[in-house]
Amino acid sequence: MTTTAPPVGSKPDGGAEPDERLLRTSPLRKLLGRPELGSVVGAVAVFLFFAVVADSFLRGSSFGTVLYAASTIGIMAVPVALLMIGGEFDLSAGVMVTSSALISSMFSYQMTANVWVGVGVSLLVTLALGAFNGVMLTRTKLPSFIITLGTYLMLIGLNLGLTKLISGTVSTKSIGDMEGFPSAKKLFASEWTVGGVELKVTILWWAVLVALATWILLRTRFGNWIFAAGGNADAARAVGVPVMRTKILLYMGVAFCAWVSGQHLLFSFDVVQSGEGVGNELIYIIAAVIGGCLITGGYGSAIGAAVGAFIFGMTSKGIVYAEWNPDWFKFFLGAMLLLATLLNAWVRKRAEATR
Repeated sequence: MTTTAPPVGSKPDGGAEPDERLLRTSPLRKLLGRPELGSVVGAVAVFLFFAVVADSFLRGSSFGTVLYAASTIGIMAVPVALLMIGGEFDLSAGVMVTSSALISSMFSYQMTANVWVGVGVSLLVTLALGAFNGVMLTRTKLPSFIITLGTYLMLIGLNLGLTKLISGTVSTKSIGDMEGFPSAKKLFASEWTVGGVELKVTILWWAVLVALATWILLRTRFGNWIFAAGGNADAARAVGVPVMRTKILLYMGVAFCAWVSGQHLLFSFDVVQSGEGVGNELIYIIAAVIGGCLITGGYGSAIGAAVGAFIFGMTSKGIVYAEWNPDWFKFFLGAMLLLATLLNAWVRKRAEATR
């Protein structure tokens, strides 16, 4: 005597289970399921707090300054968030920004009379650094923490050693009088006035990168690959997701944005200090976590990372406008990270409970 197992998806009484993909979801459930919800609530709370305690916080000029501070963090926080959704870290991201600026400056000064040549060489070298991180990770199977920590330390040494060897000091030579500098400054470090408020071009770079990253995550096959690779890499490989290629491209995305940030650093001041950028990698990661990205991968959003960077901008400048001691910034940073993580965990539990 044999028995026949009921088909998958059927109820014991013979009725079919409804396909969850066809179930209607209420707007409230959709809202609770958004990874950036916690960061938006946090951003509103921080805005109201500084609006009350700092009189100059609501001025238009102050808003432009806050947006600029947020954009310099947000340009890097967005690709770092995508990398974290893909299940990996990049501890070399902050130093890579300085490396990119140093390469542009020193190659332009030593090898050519046009800064655009140095900018192009810097792009190729920085993308190669990102590819190096990705290839080393996927080939060696070592944790990304170890791989990128090694790259981080090597870049710190190269930045300082090569700058001293070539320039004789810890900073590069001025390239402000070289051919191509005005046009490069216009692309990477210009500003314009809107309604009496001065806005930096980095805000435009930031907005474009957030829109592009959101479109990739939500509307493309590559976005599905990122979530799959970060959620369960082995299961993703089993269904044909090119996990290795996905992670290498994510590291190259971080490298590209490091190049953009590095060129902004260079063309804002026309010289670069070789020791800059150390420690910024943690700020990018914290902004992504505040924005709802899980450290374990497979969950998060580019918009959330942008909101996390905006919270950073409001806090760093809000303390100044409130005329507080800037030493308190790190305290607020730690408190925000802890509160955002707890709030995100609560939001996720609420979202799962309402399914």
